Amino acid sequence: MGENKKVFFVINKFSGTGYSPQVEGLITDFCAAQGWHATLEFTKRRGHAVELAQRAVAEAFDVVVAMGGDGTVNEVAQAALHQNISMAILPKGSGNGLARHLGIPLSLKKALTILASRNTIQMDALSVNNRISVNVSGIGFDGHIANLFDRGSSRGFIGYARLVLREYFRYPEAKAVLTIDGKQSESTSWVMAFANSSQFGNNARIAPRASVCDGVMDVGVVRQISLARLPRVAWQLFTGRLEKCSEVTIRQAREVCVLFEHPRAFHIDGEASGTTTELVVKMLPGAMRLLIPETKKGKH
Repeated sequence: MGENKKVFFVINKFSGTGYSPQVEGLITDFCAAQGWHATLEFTKRRGHAVELAQRAVAEAFDVVVAMGGDGTVNEVAQAALHQNISMAILPKGSGNGLARHLGIPLSLKKALTILASRNTIQMDALSVNNRISVNVSGIGFDGHIANLFDRGSSRGFIGYARLVLREYFRYPEAKAVLTIDGKQSESTSWVMAFANSSQFGNNARIAPRASVCDGVMDVGVVRQISLARLPRVAWQLFTGRLEKCSEVTIRQAREVCVLFEHPRAFHIDGEASGTTTELVVKMLPGAMRLLIPETKKGKH
C-alpha cells in the first residue's frame, strides 16, 4: 500500500478485556509513518459497525479495518461483501476465531503491519438464513449458550464457562432432516456447526481442515458427549484432532438445509440469533478481499 491511501478503522472499545486510549496513538502514528490518511470511528451499539463500514465503502476508502471481536468482524464484513474495498482485522475480542485461523497476531503493533501487506485473499462467506457469516455459525447447544450469555449479566470467559457447566446436561439432542447439496438424510445432533474457518475461537477447532478460500463450508454434526468422554473430546477440540472423535461427523457442502420439529437456538459467528426450526446455509465463494499476514502461506 503506497502513499495517500485511505484507511478507515471501525473500533469496538467494549470487546475483549478493555480499551486503552494509547491504542489511538499507536494507530495514527503507524498510519502517519506510512503516509496514509486514517479515520477512526467507534461503535456505539450493536449493528453500528455495519453502518460505519458502509460509510467507508461509500467514501471510497482503500481499506476498512475491523478492530474488535468476531461480532465486530462480522458486521464490517457485511459492508465489505462484494465491494471494491480491502478488509483487515485487528483482533480485540475474547475468542478471535477468524483472526487466529488466519494467523493474525493478537498484538496490536504486530497486527498493524498487515495493513502494509500486499498479501490478500478472496475470502468466502456464508449466508445463514440470509444473514452473513464469515467464521463459524451453529444451531443447538452452542446457540443456546450464546442466547443465554447475551441475555445474562455475567461476562467474560468465567461467566461463559459457568453457563456451559450449568446447561450441559439440560440441553437435549434433536432429530432433524438434513439436506446437503440436494441429498436428504435424517440426523441427530446436539450441535450442528457451519464452518467457514476452522475454529470458534481460542483455538477450539470445530473443523480442523476448513479453509476460507476453498468454496465449500465444513458441516460438523456433534452428538451429545458423556461426562466420561468429555476430557478426551475437549483435548481433541483444542489440538485439531476432532475428526477422530466418534461423536463428530464432518462433511463439506455448498448448500445445507436443516429442519427441526421444534425451534432450536442458533448463533451467527458467536452472536445470539434467537431460535428457528429451519436453517438454510449457502456458500458465497470469494465474497470479499481480505489482507492477511505476509507470513501466512499455503492453505488459508
